[in-house]
Amino acid sequence: MGCRTPTARLFPSTSGCSSPYPLSPLPPAHHLSIHTRPRCTEPYTSGDLCEVGNLRKPGEQKRSKEPSSLQCMHLAVVACGDRLEETLIMLKSAVLFSNRRLCFHIFSEDALKPEFNKKLQEWPSSYTKKFEYNIYPITFSVGNAQEWKKLFKPCAAQRLFLPVILKDVDSLLYVDTDVLFLRPIDDIWHILKEFNSTQLAAMAPEHEIPKIGWYSRFARHPYYGTTGVNSGVMLMNLTRIRNTQFRNSMIPSGLTWEEMLYPLYQKYKNYITWGDQDLLNIIFYFNPECLYVFPCQWNYRPDHCMYGSNCKGAEEEGVSILHGNRGVYHDDKQPTFKALYEVIRDFPFEDNLFQSLYYPLQSKFLDTVHTLCGRIPQVFLKQIEKTMKKVYENRVIVYLGANHRY
Repeated sequence: MGCRTPTARLFPSTSGCSSPYPLSPLPPAHHLSIHTRPRCTEPYTSGDLCEVGNLRKPGEQKRSKEPSSLQCMHLAVVACGDRLEETLIMLKSAVLFSNRRLCFHIFSEDALKPEFNKKLQEWPSSYTKKFEYNIYPITFSVGNAQEWKKLFKPCAAQRLFLPVILKDVDSLLYVDTDVLFLRPIDDIWHILKEFNSTQLAAMAPEHEIPKIGWYSRFARHPYYGTTGVNSGVMLMNLTRIRNTQFRNSMIPSGLTWEEMLYPLYQKYKNYITWGDQDLLNIIFYFNPECLYVFPCQWNYRPDHCMYGSNCKGAEEEGVSILHGNRGVYHDDKQPTFKALYEVIRDFPFEDNLFQSLYYPLQSKFLDTVHTLCGRIPQVFLKQIEKTMKKVYENRVIVYLGANHRY
């Protein structure tokens, strides 16, 4: 049956064959059961982006439509166990650099909810006004919840159920807790416009070199492409996912996303190592036309430098999204990754970005030059320097120019 999206065309096709189906309205928005700040509760009026005019406090009159530059980008994360601090630092990096408004969808254990509320509400108003957030419980719509919860890292399988739970969200970016944004989310959000008529998700390769890639050497199940894909940064058109019939290895006809998840897990559970990431690789092995593959600088991990530099995109453009998997933010195995994490963690929100973030980062990097990753500091600094220059121009030069005109 193949990967067909009979109702969802978020953006016009820019390549490949176009869909024969007409554009359909987005699903109506509705309240979710748990929320901590006001959220989008009215139908969307501009494709995948929720209007800022719909984000208001209780009793507040609806404002007029805001400029498109302030529309909302959806970011989802799953945090259980000891991942509170990592998640907050990831969200902090997103808020520091992004231009348009953000909607955070935080899935966590009940015990962490008060801490998330407390910490996020302590941020200064100049930053909290840039985002809305909702906190959801860990839930699995099909199968055994305890099996899903223990599949890999605590609660990580929750990401598989985002299309089912967030029924009023059209598109979103999912990231692991150990991710740091070194440039605006706006830039990866624009990749949605590059999807052709069949693509409904985007991920980066698990490795750049098949000879040393994990999947190409050890996998005992089907996986996407020659090296598999890494699900730590995953851009998703949820509307397309919900409305697609997926090819699979279980029945001749297609299955919906929700129908497919538990039978797929049951079939391959004795062969998978990396949990939900392996299930995603299996899905896109059978439906390769559904996946957009973005380059490694959007999901840069220790594997890209610990065996020698092997991410050409990062060498040319700099790291866009840093993924500190293997716990490297919290040990001394990759001091370059740890330095970035600590500098963003310790940055005082209201301070100057160059003085209190960029310069300390340069100083810390001097202590990492003896490591393979530390030998290429420009890879880590290039994009963040470019981003901070843009922030400076937007906040200072444009502001002063506007004042001089009046």
